[in-house]
Parts: sequence; structure tokens; C-alpha cells
Amino acid sequence: MMLTFTSTSDAGTLAYVPRPMGERSPFVFVGERLWLDFVNSEFGIRRFDALRDFDSMVRWLEAAAVLDAERASGIRRRAQQQPAGAAASLIDARRVRAALRALAERGPLSDRVRFDGLGEINRVLGRSAGTRRVEQRADGTFIRSFVPVGDAFAGLVIPIVESAADALILGELTRVRRCADPRCQRVFFDNTKNGRRRWCDMSTCGNRAKAARHREKLKSH
Repeated sequence: MMLTFTSTSDAGTLAYVPRPMGERSPFVFVGERLWLDFVNSEFGIRRFDALRDFDSMVRWLEAAAVLDAERASGIRRRAQQQPAGAAASLIDARRVRAALRALAERGPLSDRVRFDGLGEINRVLGRSAGTRRVEQRADGTFIRSFVPVGDAFAGLVIPIVESAADALILGELTRVRRCADPRCQRVFFDNTKNGRRRWCDMSTCGNRAKAARHREKLKSH
């Protein structure tokens, strides 16, 4: 499995780069961190849930650059051969996502939630067995890869929980926000200098808020 990363202005922080989305893609990547986009995978375009079935999960992992095309194809073949294993990994991914959502939304204010989130992260990392490498692509960028040994399904969410682990280690939870639109449940990492980003995406939630303020202003005149 592959996770693309580039260095940022914040020392020690890894920023991942999802693949460009086509117009028909149901996935949304606004979280600025892999683990937060995984949390948001429940609320794609028209509320598409990336974990509604195993194939959708693999498609999301491809879109997030966690899996390359070759490994995604191999995972799909393995799922056809071992449907019970694929189904179990989907259930586990939903469990991980629920734990990470709690960490994103309540972790900054709750020691208990942070403790529970840490336990879930360590549960997944504790079962990981495989080879970790850093490889260079033809275009000069680098990828961090993890190739599981044994149960291929068990390693699918490891890059995601490693991203969440980075957030804990680097103290990023205080910069995790939930979108200010009460109808939106997406979360994001606020990397603005003043720490005042409010919307998951200005082109959607931000514009809706702007339009609502404009309507209220017209009513008052």
C-alpha cells in the first residue's frame, strides 16, 4: 500500500496528496490529513458512504493514494477468493472510522476520548506485520509504502491509523475543526496561520453561508 507524502512548512509534518478527482467521483478530500478524510468518507457527494461495501472502500483507498492500481487490483482479486475476509475488513474499517471520528470531534477536549482513540490506533498497529519502505517515483516524489505479510486485508487501514498517530505525536488535535455549517459533519485540519478556518470547503459550505448572510441582509432592508 502506498501513501504519497511531501514535506510542508511545518517541520515533521507529513502531508498526503490524494489523486485528482474526476467530475463523477463521489469522494471528497477536504480534511488536509489522511485520517480526517477517512473520517469524512462517510459523507461524500450526495452523502455517498465510501464504506458502504468493500469495492467502494478499495476505490476510496485508491483515490486517497493509499493503494496504487496494481495493489488495488490484487486486493479485489483476493476479496473474490476470500469474501469472508473482505467482509470482516470492511466491518473493522467502520469501527476504526467511528473511533477516529470521536477523536477528531471530541479528542481535543477529552482525555478519555484520546485514551480510547490511542487504544484503537494501537490495536490496529499491533496486528501489522510487513515491510515498510520509502521509495522514489519516476517524477522525483517519494512514497511511503507498507506491504503486509500474511492477511492482506489486515493492512488496509494501517496508513490511516498511522496518520492519526502522527496527529497525536505532533499535537495536531487542537487544530482539528468540524465544519461550521450545522448540516455538515465533515472535519478538517486548520492549517491557516490565524487558526480561524471555519468551512470544510469554501465552494460548498462557505458559499452557502455567504448566500444565507446575503439573504438575511436583503430581508433587513
